Amino acid sequence: MVSILGKKTLIFTGVFVVISAAYLLIPIISNSTDGDEISISDNSAIVSIELPDELSKVAQIGKLAFQSNCLACHGENAVGQKGVAPPLIHKIYEPSHHGDESFQRAVAVGVRAHHWKFGNMPAVEGLTRGDVKAIIAYVRELQEANGIF
Repeated sequence: MVSILGKKTLIFTGVFVVISAAYLLIPIISNSTDGDEISISDNSAIVSIELPDELSKVAQIGKLAFQSNCLACHGENAVGQKGVAPPLIHKIYEPSHHGDESFQRAVAVGVRAHHWKFGNMPAVEGLTRGDVKAIIAYVRELQEANGIF
């Protein structure tokens, strides 16, 4: 049998665990380039996509690099996240409008917001041009699988 003090401790601990879990599961993304807070994300994808049957070896490496460096903002498989960042699997990012070098520059120096209202994208530290080339291969193969050439 649990004492009243034990029951109160157990309830307090349970409430603390639930609140802590909720805090950790609700990402608050801030835009470090201008100091404005973007929003609390519900992590909802902005677009639905088809995945390619298979990825090239370079795109497989790019997928790993994307997951480590881009997924937190641009979402799983680059579908974007409501209130956080745009989808890269979108006609705006087709090669004829945003060539590969635009992705290289976005990672190296950041991007001022111009197509979407998510705020500016800061530079991404720690990626080489080769890393970004592999990420681009991954994104381009996803785009192609979704009719974006």
